[in-house]
Amino acid sequence: MTTAHDGKQVLVVDDNRAVLRILEQWLTGAGYVVVACDRFETAKRHLAETPPDVLLTDVRLGAFNGLQLVILAKEQAPRTVAIAMSAFDDPILRRDAALCGAAYLAKPFTHEQVLASLDG
Repeated sequence: MTTAHDGKQVLVVDDNRAVLRILEQWLTGAGYVVVACDRFETAKRHLAETPPDVLLTDVRLGAFNGLQLVILAKEQAPRTVAIAMSAFDDPILRRDAALCGAAYLAKPFTHEQVLASLDG
């Protein structure tokens, strides 16, 4: 089965490997090409080499902030769709994400919420 998403690359970044695996399964099943990274540094290198169509990143990545990845992605490819995920539904984080050019997705989320966030 093909979908309108075939060929669109999504870079998923989360240091929680269980979350990373489920997101990878959901997005692959929806027809996206998924690159999964569990470390900020790995995601940063991937962004520099191959800007994705969509960046889906956790806000908290160890000592780093996923919004830094959003800024890098937008600098390299302004049309990159960016979504910041967080277990904290915090209005300040929502605002900061918006200021960086990212939508905000609070955890826990459903399969449908994730797919809807990628579609805008």
